[in-house]
Amino acid sequence: MSLIVQKFGGTSVGSIERIEQIADKIAGFRDRGHDIVVVVSAMSGETNRLIALAHEIQDQPVPREMDVLVSTGEQVTTALLSMALAKRSVRAKSYNGSQVRILTDDSHTKARIREIDDQRMQADIADGFVLVVAGFQGVDENGNITTLGRGGSDTTAVALAAALKAQECQIYTDVDGVYTTDPRMVDGARRLSKVTFEEMLEMASMGSKVLQIRAVEFAGKYNVPLRVLHSFEEGPGTLITMEDKVDVETPTIAGIAFNRDEAKLTILGVPDMPGVAHKILGPIGESNIEVDVIVQNVADDKTTDFTFTVGRHDLLSAEEVLNRVCSELNAREVRSDNKIAKVSVVGVGMRSHAGVASQMFAALAEVGINIQMITTSEIKISVIIEEKFLELAVRSLHSSFGLEKEPENECAD
Repeated sequence: MSLIVQKFGGTSVGSIERIEQIADKIAGFRDRGHDIVVVVSAMSGETNRLIALAHEIQDQPVPREMDVLVSTGEQVTTALLSMALAKRSVRAKSYNGSQVRILTDDSHTKARIREIDDQRMQADIADGFVLVVAGFQGVDENGNITTLGRGGSDTTAVALAAALKAQECQIYTDVDGVYTTDPRMVDGARRLSKVTFEEMLEMASMGSKVLQIRAVEFAGKYNVPLRVLHSFEEGPGTLITMEDKVDVETPTIAGIAFNRDEAKLTILGVPDMPGVAHKILGPIGESNIEVDVIVQNVADDKTTDFTFTVGRHDLLSAEEVLNRVCSELNAREVRSDNKIAKVSVVGVGMRSHAGVASQMFAALAEVGINIQMITTSEIKISVIIEEKFLELAVRSLHSSFGLEKEPENECAD
């Protein structure tokens, strides 16, 4: 008998019919002898409905009261699913974040987990209960309800799996696993049977919505095996785990990730002197704007052009800050561009394979795509290109690296 933590998102529990289907699935695992802890999100659309209600009252709702309000969505789901399990003669018990005692800091609407008291849960599991836990929420030291931010139910599930030493944390969603790239863009996109935590983190940071970044970070830190599965279709899904030393040689590339939420800013003619990067990016950081790719070019006239990217939603704020910096530094001008995208090739195999960058650049050149900026990490190469070429770039790279083919050493599911 093994302990499994299962998480079901909003679309998986979006109606009574779907909750009944999920209850059947859980009952099947219980019949096979597994101990089960279930983490659920609010029913699809419910959190947005609650947020809209709050904004009818206040333009900027009080964060503490916002947490009280939005946490109710998950509690509704826990009760309904527990009832559905009881209907199937499965002993089930619902828990909210304070009943588990998922202790967090006091940062309302974006709290971080500090510790989990698992004693009550362990006792109920030993007594044969299936536990149904409200995701996305916890409680601070003063007993105030807190929430973990959008997508926080994934983090709840992984944290519980770590605390309870579960054999696996299964994330059920509306896709059947992690793909080499978005299958809506590339017909030949292939489901990966296995991917490493590092690769999944890179893909998630590039806009893949399969898993929340914090959940992947948590799983990697505590070595919790994650598996992404379809809620209503049978299949092995994708296992996310530690790097396999035996298979590190292949495949070179796990997938092609991309992000449309990019904008580029350039400040031209900045005096080339020590500390200039801080004088430019310091005010950007103080404005709570995250910077991604950075390139600096020094000219012969002792000036430098400094280019960086930000999220598209931060462009106007960043441009306002940079215009002020431009005046203070006596720079020439500021230029911006919100018609760009970022494309990345990701894979732990880069550590032992040369020539990945050359192959990537050659594939883009072959279809006439100009590269504006480049950034690399140990297992990722990213380029900034014109947004209108994004789909062409993804398809070309997917084909160039042969990602539509099964790796030779990967066993069939």
